[in-house]
Amino acid sequence: MAGSSAPNSDAELVERVRKLQPLIRSHALRTEQERRVTGEVVEALTEAGVHRMNIPRRYGGYQSPARTQVDVLSEVSAACGSTGFTTLIQAGCAFIAALFPDEAQDEIFADPDVRVSGTLIPKAKARAVDGGYVVDGTSPFATGCQDSDWHLLTTVADSGDGRTPDLLWTAIPMTDLDVLDDWHVSGLAGSGSSSVVARGVHVPAHRALPLGPLLGGSFPSRLNSADPFYGMPVLLLFCVWTAAGALGPARAALAEFGEHIHQRGITYTFYEHQHEAPLTHLQFAEAALKISCAELLTDEFVALIDARAADGNHYTTEERARIRARSGYVARLCKEAVDLIGSASGASSLRLEVPVQRAVRDLNALNLHSFVNPAANLELYGRVLSGLDAGTPFL
Repeated sequence: MAGSSAPNSDAELVERVRKLQPLIRSHALRTEQERRVTGEVVEALTEAGVHRMNIPRRYGGYQSPARTQVDVLSEVSAACGSTGFTTLIQAGCAFIAALFPDEAQDEIFADPDVRVSGTLIPKAKARAVDGGYVVDGTSPFATGCQDSDWHLLTTVADSGDGRTPDLLWTAIPMTDLDVLDDWHVSGLAGSGSSSVVARGVHVPAHRALPLGPLLGGSFPSRLNSADPFYGMPVLLLFCVWTAAGALGPARAALAEFGEHIHQRGITYTFYEHQHEAPLTHLQFAEAALKISCAELLTDEFVALIDARAADGNHYTTEERARIRARSGYVARLCKEAVDLIGSASGASSLRLEVPVQRAVRDLNALNLHSFVNPAANLELYGRVLSGLDAGTPFL
């Protein structure tokens, strides 16, 4: 794995990624065809230091602010939605890994350019044994697993005494897991979100992270527990990461549309140049404003998360529900904008090598993610606004 040199500033890290956009974009079609990010792009992002954003500084990580992470991940996503989604999941999983016991972190972050994947769907089972657990089961949607070194597998640990089973994140080397060739989808097709299979994998106790206490703000890392950076709620950070995954493709599609309308007419009309048509003006303006609204919503909740990390104040339930609702709404606005751009781009844009059709499919897929889903998040926020319990611990 190639090493990376630390950037002198957050802005330099963003610029490194921006310079990689031509490479990432040139591999986007192949990424989709191969159903995983190409090796050349994986190595380029690793060398740029992208995977260090959430790794503790004591291991050579950057602990980048939420604002920087949005900027970095949206630049990746602008060049390729699948690559962006893979990168944001790996960024998130590195953050979660930093909440594990310090002994586990010493193993995981021995290489500061480590890539960590993970799944939240608790399909696998963890059976308690002396000194840890034995894990068995299949877990779907393991984004980026084939290009990761470690995987955080969510498991159900049943004590067998009638108590409610515990949910555990278990840190497992990818060499201990099998990967199924079952990622055949229409959107985010290059994210490599195949299923992983654990077959009697022994996981020592220090590589298990209870999910319940984590959602309540408690985690076992002694060295990171007092660091405000790792006090940021991981589920709210997931809102940050997915917002970046929505903004990138939307911005790229809008920019491409702005260029394309000067190069084509509108077939079966008298418009020889699409940019002269009033319909185009309306479509362009509405798409641009939807993306602007998405950017403003993102800026607001990202600023709050960075501020809370600085001042240490707690979030109210309403703030948590609002952030989750806004992240879903950002995804919806970006999808609506790109749907509009796609419908205005003509039949030639259906070709697989044309980026806008890929953006349409990728944003549709992102909006289907159960944590991102705008309708579910709006209902959750509406419950809280109405004085009801949120109905979920995932805030």
